[in-house]
Amino acid sequence: MRLDILNHGYGAGTKLLFALIRLFSRHPVPDAAKLVFYRPDFYGAQAKQFTHEAMRGPSAWSIGDRELMAAYVSKVNESAFCISAHTATASQAYDDSPRVAAVLTDLESAPIEEPLRATLRMLGKLTRDGKLATNDMRDLLAAGASSQQIKDALAVCAAFNTTNRLADTFGFALLSPDDFNAGANYLLKRGYH
Repeated sequence: MRLDILNHGYGAGTKLLFALIRLFSRHPVPDAAKLVFYRPDFYGAQAKQFTHEAMRGPSAWSIGDRELMAAYVSKVNESAFCISAHTATASQAYDDSPRVAAVLTDLESAPIEEPLRATLRMLGKLTRDGKLATNDMRDLLAAGASSQQIKDALAVCAAFNTTNRLADTFGFALLSPDDFNAGANYLLKRGYH
């Protein structure tokens, strides 16, 4: 059920901003962007800061790797909007759509490095089960992921488990492939703030 607040819950300044974005970009404002403008003091400002740091802050993981993590967590959560948005962004970041599709189709046979595969496996388990064991971390370290990479991946997981639930609760509208690609281009140029 789509909550109407995403269509009408803004002041005049924000409505004008959305109109200008639509005019100059020739694409609709995604509901993810609309959500952070609704009550920014309560959610939006903090969410943008946390997500930007997780997705674009310093990390041994590339931007493509972190966007792939976001797409993978979204797939485990079956969040259609976020799967599409972050598949498009990861595909552009890597400049390799088949690689991203392979990971989302079959993680175990996808052509990726073992530390990333093991990290995605761990993020999937955490997202599905809501918990991890000590051996999960040992396995991840043995696969070649560093302690800092694990922390960085967990930040991506936290950001997108939250975003996925909000996307589904608010009924984010699915966009066209062109609109998702335009959004991906924006995220790669400007990030999440």
